Order: sequence, then structure tokens, then C-alpha cells
Amino acid sequence: MTDYDSIWRTQDEIRTVVNAVLGECIWNLSYSERRMAIELELTVTLDDDTIAKLCCQFPITADYDTADYDGIGAKGSKFAFYL
Repeated sequence: MTDYDSIWRTQDEIRTVVNAVLGECIWNLSYSERRMAIELELTVTLDDDTIAKLCCQFPITADYDTADYDGIGAKGSKFAFYL
């Protein structure tokens, strides 16, 4: 069974980190049942240095480069957080 309360809390923590580090630049932040992961897409494309600094701040491990995509979404940088 999916624990949506935990997913929503984690999404809030992710949103807080992004807003604190980069400002308001979230394009999409949603849970994918198919991948069992929270997906984050930004409105900006980040360089490798900024990605590394941002990933260190997240409450759970962020995956930037996965088999499904190369870290670039339709609007900007894209991350996955596997639960």
C-alpha cells in the first residue's frame, strides 16, 4: 500500500530545498506510481556543479541521470527520488 502522507511530506521537503537554494523554479513535482518515485522537473537547466550542490541538500537521495532520461526534461533539469 502506498503511504501518500509520507510522499506529500517528502515533496514538501524537496520543494523547500529547491526554493531555498534556487528560488521558485519548479515546473513539476509529482509522484509516479509506475516508477515508485517522486519526480522533480525544474524550469531551468542546471550545470553539474549546481546539481551536485543541490543534491547534497535533499532529504533523500536524488537521482539525476537514470535509464529513463538523461537528467533533462521538457523544461529543465529533472530528478527522481526513489522511495
